[in-house]
Amino acid sequence: MVDLNKGKHQEVRLFQRKLLEISGVLNVESFDSEEFLLQTELGHLTIRGQNLHIKNLNLEQGLVSIEGLVNSLSYLDPGSQPGSKGLLGKLFR
Repeated sequence: MVDLNKGKHQEVRLFQRKLLEISGVLNVESFDSEEFLLQTELGHLTIRGQNLHIKNLNLEQGLVSIEGLVNSLSYLDPGSQPGSKGLLGKLFR
């Protein structure tokens, strides 16, 4: 088996669905109170929930802390385009 992510590092820690700590973050692509899109060393990560907000952000160290009620975490497929829903997709979801 070939390890495609060799040398890449990421930790995701969720505390009682209220505090999420993520390492290996390269950029915060977009965010609002219901959804965050992060570019990480292992791909784009979408976080969905309620009343989400950034507690701590340090891109030099690749660390992000998010508070709020976390409902889901999902990595986008490598071939998919992040944010491809666009404005109309968000209006009609």
